[in-house]
Amino acid sequence: MKTAGMWRGVIEEYRAYLPVEKDWPVITLLEGNTPLIPCERLAAGIDSKIELYLKFEGLNPTGSFKDRGMTVGVTQARRIRAQAVACASTGNTSAALAAYAAAAGCRAL
Repeated sequence: MKTAGMWRGVIEEYRAYLPVEKDWPVITLLEGNTPLIPCERLAAGIDSKIELYLKFEGLNPTGSFKDRGMTVGVTQARRIRAQAVACASTGNTSAALAAYAAAAGCRAL
């Protein structure tokens, strides 16, 4: 059930567009719903007729846009009862994987 004004995370908000069935339990840290920041000076330097906004993805739980994909990936891993998840990364992907694996109760490698 959605409470008015309450963000539920990327999967619950966009489930109809994602490869996630409605009965699957979701692993979320309430990622997404980051603000759009108007960039008037940058827009003026490109074309005075446009409005330009940038997404502030640093407000995601691990500070990265990687959280948006990781919620889906780790949700899929838990659906198949994976005991561990892994990725090749030295940066934001590995940080997101560790956070979502912890939320799912599985090991991150």
